[in-house]
Amino acid sequence: MRVGTVKEIKIDEYRVGLTPESVRELCLCGHEVLVEHNAGKSAGFSDEDYEQAGARILSSAAEVFATAELVVKVKEPQPSECDFLRDGQALFTYLHLAAEPELTRQLLEKGVTAIAYETVTDAHGGLPLLAPMSEIAGRMAIQAGAHHLEIGQGGIGKLLSGVTGVAPGRVVIIGGGVVGDNAARMAVGMGADVVILDKSLDRLRWLESRYFGRARCLHATTAVVEEYAVRADLVIGAVLIPGGSAPKVLSGEVVGRMRPGSVVVDVAIDQGGCFETSRMTSHGEPTYIVDGVGHYCVSNIPGAVPRTATKALNNATPPFVLRLANEGIEAALSNDAYLGRGLNAHKGNITHPAVAEALDLPCQPPEWLHRKAV
Repeated sequence: MRVGTVKEIKIDEYRVGLTPESVRELCLCGHEVLVEHNAGKSAGFSDEDYEQAGARILSSAAEVFATAELVVKVKEPQPSECDFLRDGQALFTYLHLAAEPELTRQLLEKGVTAIAYETVTDAHGGLPLLAPMSEIAGRMAIQAGAHHLEIGQGGIGKLLSGVTGVAPGRVVIIGGGVVGDNAARMAVGMGADVVILDKSLDRLRWLESRYFGRARCLHATTAVVEEYAVRADLVIGAVLIPGGSAPKVLSGEVVGRMRPGSVVVDVAIDQGGCFETSRMTSHGEPTYIVDGVGHYCVSNIPGAVPRTATKALNNATPPFVLRLANEGIEAALSNDAYLGRGLNAHKGNITHPAVAEALDLPCQPPEWLHRKAV
């Protein structure tokens, strides 16, 4: 199969879909790999690295899209890239379609097979291709939040760790999944006063045993979320509905009652955001102020550390890419239930229930998608 990867063009995005190591694995299996010129430069990979791994370097994204049967990316295709997509082509990347109705429309019109990293599952119900970026985003959420608490950044002027004789900052993490756990790990390590809120009692028990008193783990009722948010210096939004729109866990009224100079970081912004006051930002202009509260709502947080993020992503994606290439797109999706759950759109139809519900569109999985786990 002809597999291609291109240079990411979303603003402030520097990751790349395939590393030279991943390219070599594909080439060893007899596949042809096409890489756009300088696609991996910002992540630390030269064209020569890709050529030595067996790839063929093409001068433009248009050439890669025109030739590749399977395109492996990092972020959702941008408008100019959508022009290159064609019927019957497969796209494997982060899509987050619940928050992208216009992109969804274009994918349906093009008739592509769109497979989303964020809805591929594993035997335990986990999200193996989302997890590595969630780890990075959770850790960076604390790093970014701590920075924007500085008075020069418009913050309250508080050090999260505190110092001798001075209390540490209060961090409230809403959602105890992979993002929330990694945010807690960073905040606890810095010495902050940490509260983790989640609806799952089983997850709270796990977190309680993990942090053993270094973080309070509380059931996330509406009253508890509001009570702790208005007292926090830093609130991390880390909620997730796989494939669907993020629920709004903080209203504008609650944000308005938070202390001026406090900060919220909405890690769920790529799924529409979990705060009513959230709107998407970029690394170039990451924050804005609402009612005196700083909002950090960057949609591709791991893009700021492309070397780490690209390697972490390519620790997880190659088995799935190889299966798609080795077996063929439809056979791979049909034979593997976990990979099959990554299918979001196919030949003009939405195929994932959560995406369909979020966009109020019918869900029509193809007949061959048997979802038989192997």
